[in-house]
Amino acid sequence: MHRRLQDYLSVFAAGALYAIALKYFVLPSKIILTGTEGIAAALSYYFDSYKLFIILYVIFQTVLLLFAFAKVGRVFAARSLITVAMVILSLALLPEFQFAQPEPQNERIILVLFGGILAGVAKALAFRSRGSTGDEDVLGAYFAMKYLKPVGYIAVIAAVGSTVFGLVMEYLKNYDFAVVVNTLMYTCIYIFSSSATLNSLYRKFQLTMVTVITHESQKLGKAITTAFDHRTYTVQEGVGGRSGDSFSMVRTMITKEELPGLVDAIRKVDPDCFYYFHAIDGVSRRYYITPMG
Repeated sequence: MHRRLQDYLSVFAAGALYAIALKYFVLPSKIILTGTEGIAAALSYYFDSYKLFIILYVIFQTVLLLFAFAKVGRVFAARSLITVAMVILSLALLPEFQFAQPEPQNERIILVLFGGILAGVAKALAFRSRGSTGDEDVLGAYFAMKYLKPVGYIAVIAAVGSTVFGLVMEYLKNYDFAVVVNTLMYTCIYIFSSSATLNSLYRKFQLTMVTVITHESQKLGKAITTAFDHRTYTVQEGVGGRSGDSFSMVRTMITKEELPGLVDAIRKVDPDCFYYFHAIDGVSRRYYITPMG
């Protein structure tokens, strides 16, 4: 019950934080968001209508949440719905306030960078509570489970289409190629700052190989399968080149999200062992990761 309450508080906080990032930092800087949010933002810039962004945001998120219910999972979809509802409510009710001047010659870069960091934190907070901030995060969750790629990478891919659309709308409004290039530069900064923040804080789909040199291979193997019943391990016998002592090398592949729990289990079983781990990529799609929803 305590864990569930904590998750719901987290998704509420994620929605409020994401709305703050959008209203006070991202939208004032006139950059193109990723996914359908980018389309909504581009049209709102073109028509100079903040209300239009909210209306389109509601329509697009409704479609994507239905997709989440059908393809990702009910828990994920329900918590994403709570987060998106909190975003919409906050966007409508938050007071008007200006933290910095959005013009390129003033503090636009600060708005973009800080907005990207806040957005990345909000997305990670929602994901860690088995939800999302909607939009490309829904597709990110789906394709991350399918292709075992960090969710932040999906955001970069989703940004391509929305960015092109937004830049076309920018050109049609101003007929100034220099303005379009300027918007593209700031948009790229936002996309990579938000996705880098997300990937740094949410590591469910980032994989690592752990190797343990030990004399307690059986106990260690049991500790691994007890801590994570969906994980297995391999054991390789070896001899120390200098000492001549026999030892076992126990290897297991886990997510970075599971890594702290595994390290604790290793230390409890054999505090004198030697272990190391490193990131890996290109893993078979048959590798199992617990579902998000």
